[in-house]
This record gives sequence, C-alpha cells and structure tokens, in this order.
Amino acid sequence: MKKASLDLFDARYRHGELVRQIRQHDKLYYQKDKPEISDADYDRLRHELEKIEAEYPDLITPDSPTQTVGTAPSAGFRKVKHSTPMLSLSNAFSEEDLNDFLVRVRRFLGMKDDAALEILAEPKIDGLSCSLRYEKRRLVLAATRGDGAEGEDITANVRTIKDVPQELPGDAPDVLEVRGEIYMRRDDFMALNKKQTEGGKQLFANPRNAAAGSVRQLDSKITETRPIHFFGYSLGEVSAPIAKTQNDIRKKLADWGFAEAKPFRVCKDMTTLMKYYEEVGTLRADLGYEIDGVVYKVNDLALQERLGFVSRAPRWATAHKFPAERAVTVLNAIDIQVGRTGTLTPVARLEPITVGGVVVSNATLHNEDEIERKDVRIGDHVVVQRAGDVIPQIVEVLKDKRTGKEKKFKYPDKCPECGSLAIREEGEVAKRCTGGLICPAQAKERLKHFVSRLAFDIEGLGEKIIEEFWEKELIKSPADIFRLEKKNKTLEPPLEEWEGWGEKSVEKLFTSIETRKAISLDRFIYALGIRQIGEATAKKLAVNYTSIENLRSEMKKAQKRESENFQNLVSIEDIGPSVADDLLGFFAEEHNTDILDDLQKILTIQPYERPDSSGSPVAGKTVVFTGTLVQLTRQEAKAGAERLGAKVAGSVSAKTDYVVAGEDAGSKLKKARELNVTVLTEEEWLKLIKG
Repeated sequence: MKKASLDLFDARYRHGELVRQIRQHDKLYYQKDKPEISDADYDRLRHELEKIEAEYPDLITPDSPTQTVGTAPSAGFRKVKHSTPMLSLSNAFSEEDLNDFLVRVRRFLGMKDDAALEILAEPKIDGLSCSLRYEKRRLVLAATRGDGAEGEDITANVRTIKDVPQELPGDAPDVLEVRGEIYMRRDDFMALNKKQTEGGKQLFANPRNAAAGSVRQLDSKITETRPIHFFGYSLGEVSAPIAKTQNDIRKKLADWGFAEAKPFRVCKDMTTLMKYYEEVGTLRADLGYEIDGVVYKVNDLALQERLGFVSRAPRWATAHKFPAERAVTVLNAIDIQVGRTGTLTPVARLEPITVGGVVVSNATLHNEDEIERKDVRIGDHVVVQRAGDVIPQIVEVLKDKRTGKEKKFKYPDKCPECGSLAIREEGEVAKRCTGGLICPAQAKERLKHFVSRLAFDIEGLGEKIIEEFWEKELIKSPADIFRLEKKNKTLEPPLEEWEGWGEKSVEKLFTSIETRKAISLDRFIYALGIRQIGEATAKKLAVNYTSIENLRSEMKKAQKRESENFQNLVSIEDIGPSVADDLLGFFAEEHNTDILDDLQKILTIQPYERPDSSGSPVAGKTVVFTGTLVQLTRQEAKAGAERLGAKVAGSVSAKTDYVVAGEDAGSKLKKARELNVTVLTEEEWLKLIKG
C-alpha cells in the first residue's frame, strides 16, 4: 500500500474532513436502504482514510469510520447482539493494494515473502449482510449486521426466503451461525419495479436497495411476495468445527442446502488471484445478480484464527473492488466551510454533472496548499471522481482547456461564520478560526458529533434538526439535549406544533434521548469530540481508567509532564505525546470541565466492563513486548494478549505486570529490571497463557 503523501499536519486535517463526509452515507446505506452513491465510490473514500492511518497509526479523530462497522440498528426491529462480531472487510483497489494485503498477512504470521499461502477467491455480492443462527439444527434467529456488535432481528422475514433452510441435516453441530448475503436477481428487480410503477409506488434504485427494503418490511407477508435470495459463505459461532479450510466451509454449506455464489477459486499466487479478478470482471454483466468486486480469504482456518481481527475487519480477508467512475465539469465557485475544530475547508461548487448515475455539484479541495499545488482556478474544467460522498474529489485540472478568463482564489483571513481571525500556525496546512465556541459553526459541529451513531446515537437528532434547534436556541450545549423535554413544556408553541413535527415524532425523539442517558464510558469519551481520540483510542482510555471519575482525576494529575500519571498515559498502546497533548489540552480547558460537570449530573456514565476472559491467567494484566520474538510476530503476540483480556502497553512503567523480552531486547528490558517488573521469555509467556 502506498504511503499517504501528506505530512502529519496535512494528514490530520484531511483525516477530519474525510470522516465527516462518510457519516450521512452510512446512515443512508445501513438504516434507510437508500444510498446516494455506489459502494465502489464509498469505499474509495474509506480507502483514502486507511492509507493515511497506515502511515500515521495514532491519527484517529473522533469521526473516523475505519474502526467501525455499518451503523446502529434502526428502531423498527428488535435489537439483538451477535455472539461473535459481524465485521466488515478491508478494501483493495489495485494489484498493488492486493499485494500489500498478502505482505501484511505473511508478515503477521512470520512467513517468508515467497511462502505458499492459499487464498479462496469468490464474488462479492452487493446485498444485505445477514447472520442465520441454528440451534439443534433449527433456524432460531436471523439478524442484520447492524453496527457489527448488534443488529436487527429479521427472523420472521428471513423465514419467507425459499432458499434459506429451516432445518439442517443431522451432521450439523448444535450451534451454527451461517453468515451470508440477502440479494435480488436483476430480472426479479426489473419485474418488481414494473409492479411498483403499475401500482403508482416509489421505485427502488437498485437490486441491493430492493432486497434490503424487502427484508426490512415490518409485515413479513409483504416480504414473502418479494423474490429475494440468500448466499451463505462464512461462519459465526460454531459449537464444533465443521471444516479445516474456507473452501471446505463452502462445500459443507452447499451439502446442507445453502446456495453459493460462483465462480470461486483457490489461488496460490498473485498471478492466479489477478486472473480470477479479471475473469469475474468480464463475467459481471452475465451473472444475473449484482457484484461490486471479489473477496479474498486466507483458506486455512487455523491461520485465520492466528490472524484474528483489527477493530472493524478480519486480518485474513479483503475485498478487491471494481473501479469508481470519473467525469469532467466546470468549477463555478469556491466556498469556505468551517468544521468542528475551526478548520477552514474549501469546497468547489461545480456545474452539475452525472457521475456513475448520481448528479454531483460539490467537490472537496482539501486545503489551501492543495488549491495551490493543483493550480485550481474558478472557471477551470476539472476531472471529478466520486469518492464516497455527495462531495467528491477533484483529481485533475484540464489546463489545456483554459481560456484566460479563469480566476485564482484568494483564501480568506477571517472566519466566514463569525468574523474571527483565521490563522495558520507553523507546520499546519490549514487555517483555523480563532473564535472557538463563540463560532456557531464549531459549536454546531461539536453537537452533531455528540449525537452521532458511534457516540450517543440519538435517533431523530440529525444534522438538520441540530441546526434548527441551535438557531432557535433550544440546544447550545450537550447537556441541553437531555433537558429538551422539560424545556418543551414551556415553549410557545411547543415542538408538537412546529412544521414537520407531531406528537408521535416528538414522543419518539424524547424516548430516544431518555434511553441514551445511560452510556458506556468508551462511547462517552468518544462523544466528547477530542482531537485524535477516535473510537479505538477512546476504548483504550476506558480500559485503562475504567470510570469517568478516575479518568478526570488522572488527566488532572497528568497535566504535569514529569508526573508518573503522564508516563502512565503515554505508555498506553497507540497514545503518544501528540495524542496526549490533545487529550490533556481538552481536560485543561475550563469550559470543557464545566460541560463535563453538567453532563455528569444528568447522565449515568457506566464504568468500563472488560470482556469475559475468565480462566485467562493474564486478564487485567499490563504487558509490554520488546525485542524480536521467534515463535510469534509482535503483532500476533499483541493481538493474542488482548484477546485474553490483557492490556498491551507501549512502554514500561511501575504498573507493568509483565515484560515479554525477545532477542535483542534493549531499553525496555533495562527499565523493567530497574523497576523490578517480571520479565518473561517468549517460551515462558506462551507457557503462561496456555495454562
């Protein structure tokens, strides 16, 4: 994978811009089944984030989607927790990306670059992900992916799908979860839309929307009339092994009556993988159902077990997407938008153009340096690529089409929202508004983040509603959200009488707010919108500090950089000095501590509960790995320790329980001995964790 061609400051700025663009499309795709863009274009935007984070692992801002899956379940169905996470896939967009995936797999496993590695390749179905749970060989539950941990119970509707087996043969295990895709064939989709037209009903945009909309009907009798199907291709929880390879899983599922997507192939090198990709690309139009790429999975299940998962995806699989589309149009104007942290972002206003079936009229220009580097001028003909949002990217300026009337853009020195001075600090690539919370744009964006799906996830408080409530002074701070119902009783007129509202919608909003008064510590930390504190980092803070009271106390003490408390903070895996500075800066601001005081009076912030790792000898222990390990790679050792409930730190402190020292261990081993921390060899560590 190529490194992001950005320095740290540019990467930080671009990162924040990208994550903001993805949020609305997650909701449209996963909850509403009405995406405005294609999956390929959406994934290209996400891929840019992954490239940046590959170069800067610590750079995870509060809205980063790279650590998450899907979106929260909609309110129309009962929510159910997945017994094992139902994750998404990383993406590859080129042969180089695919090679990077193989390199990462071999490196994690400690294999040589040319070591044999079987990969199962299969079509990537463009449908709705679904998990089928069988107990005693009977179908007992069907659920959507949701956010990966919790989905929607769609059992009644899935029972109407004719190619979903209701019972399994006697050789199936007592507990079996089959993961796969609900989809609709193209010819059935066309016939369904014809019926919709004849009935004067709204048309479906594509087969994926039609399949998802069909299976999310509250009345299963409607679902039963829809021609939807299911492909099974992987497993969740299993009470007993059924195969040793991914290919054997396919064979077993086929034996038990599950349909499977074809063609598939077990490949052994890059040449056969790319040949398969190209073959499937040529077959795409003739398959009868929609695909948007191919999926590669390490074939050996034992290797899959060793590889494990990152935050939102398995290390042992990736999706190779088909390319996105581009178009040429004219740049009519450049406007400036102000983000949550005060960053001034230029946005190109385009002559409307259709790109891949979607009309676009805006494009991101990233920052002042990007405009200068590409020499973008108002009136230019530009190449536009949809990269995951209604705001696509300008990838090229067609300078040979210039007439001489094009105008250079002058970047403003003042914030267009509040008039405060806009400055560009040394080393940064973007100007920032100095107005802080007096700037309405910053205050509103922070509120939008606070209620977003990975934070408080308050249904009914979308961006437009936050804007409206802000303008009418109903909500000025996060705590105001939880006082809204009380305030509504004194409003003239009350919310129920506002345009677009009614008793039911207001009641639903207040119920949603009330249910979110209890929140886990990690989600609460994430909701605060602290720079560089994304979902994964928020969780690590929650794991290490366990309660909001302890977190605040420790952050107050850690303001002294020479303190043990500061050293404990920066020793947490993936929290270096830069992240610590942003974190401590947040807790040092009086207006932030006032907001925290206000919220703690209203909310129940639940202490972090560690996953059940009963029986693990290292549960709750802090472990540092140093030196070169022989039997495990460093990544594999860290991942295994975390699965067993241990906390993996990046540096040694008095609170470290074990230092696992491999060959050529240096300063960390020396410090461990100075602090009398228990030092283990790799052999001793393996013996310890195996009991």
